[in-house]
Amino acid sequence: MSSSTIKKPPLNRKGEPRAFFGRKSGKRLYSHQRDLFENLLPELAIALPETGQLDLVDLFPNQGDKQVMEIGYGGGEHLARKAKQNPETNFIGCEVFTGGIGKLLEKIDKADSKNIRLFADDAIKLLSVLPDASLDEVYLLYPDPWPKKKHQKRRFVSHLTLETLARVIKPGGLFHFATDIEDYANWTLAHILRQPDFTWQLTEPGAWHVPYQGWEPTRYEQKAREQGRLKSYYFTYARR
Repeated sequence: MSSSTIKKPPLNRKGEPRAFFGRKSGKRLYSHQRDLFENLLPELAIALPETGQLDLVDLFPNQGDKQVMEIGYGGGEHLARKAKQNPETNFIGCEVFTGGIGKLLEKIDKADSKNIRLFADDAIKLLSVLPDASLDEVYLLYPDPWPKKKHQKRRFVSHLTLETLARVIKPGGLFHFATDIEDYANWTLAHILRQPDFTWQLTEPGAWHVPYQGWEPTRYEQKAREQGRLKSYYFTYARR
């Protein structure tokens, strides 16, 4: 798919891409987190180019064997663990919530991770300036389900975002999506089945309830279990 054929994401009243998230901040950051925001985050933050596309080669000290993105990493448990387990892979984390950014910065600082870069704004803005076929994998784990019908247009998975993901994921690359909300699972599967650039990596009936290999539950997933949401859906879609 040529980048010239990609439609722009939906815009808000200010002419900016519509946000797929709600608030950006909650509780006040701890003093250590505030220090990391001031001193570590500037070293890891991804700045969008004024014109043209973003060169991923310039982001990391090592070229890396793979380029992986996680959209909405929450507290960063999954991203930090994957980066530690795969030091030769470069990871990009997208998150707008300051509490989550602070938690991941603590993990990066403790592990002295060199293969993580962060984008603290709407992921669609970053995806829109990435080169074609530049990512090997993308994770979207437990995104906001926006359960009210009037808000469902803010769900991250849409025809336009899947087109953008199809452009930036390499042929044979993977898009991983997990949720504990059945309606969002059905929504995503319906959109994927209408998207010709992805194929569903289905193995057998019910396999979508089996976590990814090496999976460790996130804080959000543990909270969902405590609230009675006992089933999750783990999908993997391959770029054709």
